[in-house]
This record gives sequence, structure tokens and C-alpha cells, in this order.
Amino acid sequence: MKIALNSIDEAALVNRCKENDPAAQKILYDRYVEILMILSLRYVVNHEDAKEVVMDGFLNCFKHINGFTYLGEGSLKAWLKKIVVNQCLMHLRKRKPIVASGKEAEHFDVADNNENALDYLNAKEIMKLVHTLPDGYRTIFNLYFFEGMNHKEISELLAISEGTSKSQLHRARNFLKEKILQTNQHIYET
Repeated sequence: MKIALNSIDEAALVNRCKENDPAAQKILYDRYVEILMILSLRYVVNHEDAKEVVMDGFLNCFKHINGFTYLGEGSLKAWLKKIVVNQCLMHLRKRKPIVASGKEAEHFDVADNNENALDYLNAKEIMKLVHTLPDGYRTIFNLYFFEGMNHKEISELLAISEGTSKSQLHRARNFLKEKILQTNQHIYET
């Protein structure tokens, strides 16, 4: 029985994936790959590594789909995002410790606070600047601002203290301020 799989709702899609239906798995992949790739690129700057993280995320999804409980529209997307964020964190941990050391952090404090600094940058330029953050800063920045986690949740997820999470976020903000001010200075000079 062939149904229009592209128009299948989330609940039915989950059920079909639980039955190992390859057509449903492809629909799920096609539906969410772009948003998960964007999410992955927030954490993993290298495009090929980000693609690998997303693919590993989908593999984990299909491997553990039977343990997923559908809780209504959007719950599948939220679950997939959580899987990919965890894959990103595992990828970053393999490379080196996520949290920036004191030495790496020392030279990023900025006293200048230009409230209009973001006015001259679009979203793409801002994301480029976020990609320049050291891994630890970028990870905590993303978890805090994009995933909406608080410092307690971040500290538990990354096995760090809440104070470390707060200081890494503060340093990330200062790092970004410095980069934005440098960008704005370049704009003013041209």
C-alpha cells in the first residue's frame, strides 16, 4: 500500500520508522537534515565534520527510535536536536577538552562595551564570528543561547562546575564583543 509519505504527519512517520520502513526513514532524514546541519555547524565549524556528526545523529535516531515516545507535534524534532547536540559534544570531546584553559582565555577580556556593535552585522556575519570562538566558548555559548540551557544544566552535561560555565560564557561574550568591535572599526575605516 503506497501512501503519500511526504505528507505523512510526525506521529505516523515515527511509527513507520519504528517498523524500519526505509521510505519513512528517508522522509525523516529529508525533513530534518537541513535544520540539524545548521545546528551541527553552530558547534562543529568544519563542514565535513558537521556532516559526519549529523549522519551519526541519524544513525543513533534509527537505532534508538523504538525507545522514543512521541509526545505531540515537535517532539520528534526536539529529540533529533538533542541527539545531534550530544553528537557534537562527543565530537568536540574527542578532539580536546571542551572548556578553554585559563591561558587560552586570558587575552579575550574587553572593557569597551559598544551597545550598537551588532547594528552593522547581519545574522550570517554574526554566525561567522561565533565560529571564531574557541571550542569551549562556542559550545557553552550555543548551549546557553541557542539551546536555552541554564548554567546548572550545562555544568551537568559537560561535567564542569556552574562557575566554569558562567566564566566561559562571560569570556565568549567578551571575545565576540572584541571581534564585533574590530569588524565595526574595519567598516568605519572603509
